[in-house]
Amino acid sequence: MSMASLLGLSTPVDIDISFANEEQRKHVEVKVDKDRRERVPVYLDGETVNGKVNIRLKGGKKLEHNGIKVEFIGSIELFYDRGRSHEFLALSQELAAPGEMRQNASFDFEFKRVEKQYECYHGINVKLRYFVRVTIARRLSDIFNEKDIWVYSYRMPTDINNSIKMEVGIEDCLHIEFEYNKSKYHLKDVIVGKIYFLLVRIKIKTMELAIIRRETTGALPNLYNESETVTKFEIMDGAPVRGETIPIRLFLGGFELAPTFRDVNKKYSTRYYLNLVLIDEENRRYFKQQEITMFRRKIDDGYPADTDGEVPAVEN
Repeated sequence: MSMASLLGLSTPVDIDISFANEEQRKHVEVKVDKDRRERVPVYLDGETVNGKVNIRLKGGKKLEHNGIKVEFIGSIELFYDRGRSHEFLALSQELAAPGEMRQNASFDFEFKRVEKQYECYHGINVKLRYFVRVTIARRLSDIFNEKDIWVYSYRMPTDINNSIKMEVGIEDCLHIEFEYNKSKYHLKDVIVGKIYFLLVRIKIKTMELAIIRRETTGALPNLYNESETVTKFEIMDGAPVRGETIPIRLFLGGFELAPTFRDVNKKYSTRYYLNLVLIDEENRRYFKQQEITMFRRKIDDGYPADTDGEVPAVEN
């Protein structure tokens, strides 16, 4: 969006940005604000970002300018930091030298095999985005337009995927063991587990299992933690007895999940936790929390599992 239009002023030109083979490319729906979502094309690390810029003069008037450039930018916006943008990637190409436009013009742009080391993320207090920006420099105020892409990153966990075994206990009152089949899950995975009741001397009313996403932004001493419940469901209603076993099977494919992010550009992290909560008849809550790792698989997003770098466009 141009700065002049933000101020309520009309601009003398329209700037339109389009990507090569955009309609044939895989798209995702991105939440732009509370009530609005947009379809954005998906790119991978190492893919070329290219396309066309069309600049249309309004009212047949000529336009004097101090140069036209196109940029490919990766930025992290921290909302508590007054929305200030931290650019970790900035590539620039000149489209036109300073001069005068007397008619509509089109320009091709190409950023070859661009490293996109981070995945896009729109969180509670942080936004990581990649976008193409076209700027027409002018003496009084620049005119610019931006268009976003969405980047997926495939960073497979390297360490062993062990099962999780934990205990919840209150001396002489309650002893529960629960286990999950693994500690690392892809975004379309199924969480499988069991809960064993070894000692039950309090009256349990219900039991819930929740997936919690915790977003950490900033750095000490200005560290911000925000947690949100991705999903929560009741896995038991009524009092269990000693020796009882309750199976757990939770399909992740229906939830809006992102991978686990650890210290992205020293700006933010996101972690996931399985939260088991027991509620007794006096509404006292007992809980146990365990961190799990989420990761993205190429095959789930429609790409061949062994693809790297340049990726053929895949229809949505």
